[in-house]
Amino acid sequence: MSFTALGLSDALLKAISEKGYTKPSTIQEKAIPEILEGKDVLASAQTGTGKTAGFILPILQIITETKKQGKRPIRALVLTPTRELAAQILDNAEAYSKHLDIRSTVVFGGVNAKPQIRALRNGVDILVATPGRLLDLHSQKAFSLGRVTTLVLDEADRMLDMGFQRDINKILDLLPSKRQNLLFSATFSKEIKKLAGGILHHPVTVEAAPENSTAEKVKQRMYLMDKTNKAAAVIKLISDGNWKQVLIFTRTKHGANRLSEKLSKRGISAAAIHGNKSQGARTKALDGFKKGKIRVLVATDIAARGLDIPLLPHVINYELPNIAADYVHRIGRTGRAGASGEAISMVSHDEMEYVWDIEKLLGDPIDKDAIEGFEPLTPFPTTPTKNKSSAKKKSASNSGRKPRQRRSRNANRRR
Repeated sequence: MSFTALGLSDALLKAISEKGYTKPSTIQEKAIPEILEGKDVLASAQTGTGKTAGFILPILQIITETKKQGKRPIRALVLTPTRELAAQILDNAEAYSKHLDIRSTVVFGGVNAKPQIRALRNGVDILVATPGRLLDLHSQKAFSLGRVTTLVLDEADRMLDMGFQRDINKILDLLPSKRQNLLFSATFSKEIKKLAGGILHHPVTVEAAPENSTAEKVKQRMYLMDKTNKAAAVIKLISDGNWKQVLIFTRTKHGANRLSEKLSKRGISAAAIHGNKSQGARTKALDGFKKGKIRVLVATDIAARGLDIPLLPHVINYELPNIAADYVHRIGRTGRAGASGEAISMVSHDEMEYVWDIEKLLGDPIDKDAIEGFEPLTPFPTTPTKNKSSAKKKSASNSGRKPRQRRSRNANRRR
């Protein structure tokens, strides 16, 4: 199918062509016609499937067709969990609307609010926002959501993981009851289905790939080793392979900082991104990584969710996530847009429960090996242990909920 067959306007088709796209992705092919018909949509699509264009393109067309002269009320609200994802959605909206009279802006925390307030008061058609900053600015009467006709919840599963449920409920109370609702999530967990049930009206369900599937072109491998050898092993892989662009995941902010410093000391240019970094530092690090000035980007899950890094060849799980579905999100950073990629996991003895959770979710075992010179000193278990601790981890993994307290609302707003 071509973009023309989807019923998009000439102005949008021109912008799509100028970006070099000739054929819609699966999620675009399925979602765009339904959105243009005004239906509520529940979509399962991972990052890298083209989902942003899947909702931005039809929203632009709908606004253009129903736009009135005069002041610009906010017609579409797109909620996202992170600053980086919000900024990337705005980039997409601006690129696709370059031949249209449409104005878009973005608001998120970590930066000066005054320019955001000015942009809002000048009038915008599409507002992209993180929940905390949106509520902050609304309390300052910087804008009204009373004319919104389309609501998008993007990366909805991550928003729930980050504890945004309460903020989402508050935002829903500010919106007109009659509107179109679009919910995009990487997985259809019980929590997502419950959220969708309270927001969507007779939704059409579309899926870009089977739930929790991994990119077909991603080669997965796990290296078993003692925890103390992980940093040295990562340095060896990157140095011996002369890898130029590597995204590494750690569980904690401090862990990201420590690994980044160790890499830099060994002559491998690296930068860390996480919630404690300023927005300016995060943007600079990501820009340097994309341009090849920085070889390694070390990130936590929250900071990395939604990052748009085309043709990323290598992803390393320095530490495995304690939620199996997060493994899928992580390795989905590579093997995108038809390109091949490699996902490597450094596994220590205390992470084998996570390995079994991941393999259970994927339905297949992952190849395991050892790196020469970094072989584990003691054997690894080959079957899951039967104890309360592992049962708790598995329960958390299957439900999609982390066995820890959620962040406070104020902590979330800093995102």
